[in-house]
Amino acid sequence: MTDFMLPSIPGRLRWKNQPLDWNAGDGTRLTITASELTDLFVDPSGIRPVDNVPSALFAPPDRSFLLSARVAVDFASTYDAGVLQLRARDDVWAKLCFEYSPQKQPMVVSVVTRGTSDDCNSTVINGREVFLRLAHTTASTAFHYSLDGRYWHLVRYFSLGASNNLLAGFSSQSPTGKKCTAFFSDISYTPGTLKDLRSGE
Repeated sequence: MTDFMLPSIPGRLRWKNQPLDWNAGDGTRLTITASELTDLFVDPSGIRPVDNVPSALFAPPDRSFLLSARVAVDFASTYDAGVLQLRARDDVWAKLCFEYSPQKQPMVVSVVTRGTSDDCNSTVINGREVFLRLAHTTASTAFHYSLDGRYWHLVRYFSLGASNNLLAGFSSQSPTGKKCTAFFSDISYTPGTLKDLRSGE
């Protein structure tokens, strides 16, 4: 797949796994369509790990940074999702998802993987879009969501440990369906950190 640039991202985005379709918009937009049975998950029960989601990833040039986007998803099947991803290694990564639950509700879901995945459902969203953000520092990472892109709520606070080869970016998944399209808009990358990772300010 062809590497590409977005003016709002400070580095080339490279594909890990091929999307069914994709489109880069006006500098702050990206659309990714995942094909059937695509997921990124290491089941704690010992089921074989899956890592076949189409992911557009870049190497952040800063040790501390914020990455955010407005995420909308064409939900059709359980676990369809648009995702912000942070990857240290193939077995050490985290993702923040706008995902379709088994109860047929859009919700914010986070997964942190250090060998095996720790999966946590968070908040039901009454709508088809939400703002997602990851705030990374040298010591820790915070996931947040927002309904308006201004007031942020903490989803998860964790650490992936030290990494010299960190990647961040965007993906779409359809673990049980035939395909899923995720729309990322208002994409923003900012060097630095928040005053308080827990409050989101």
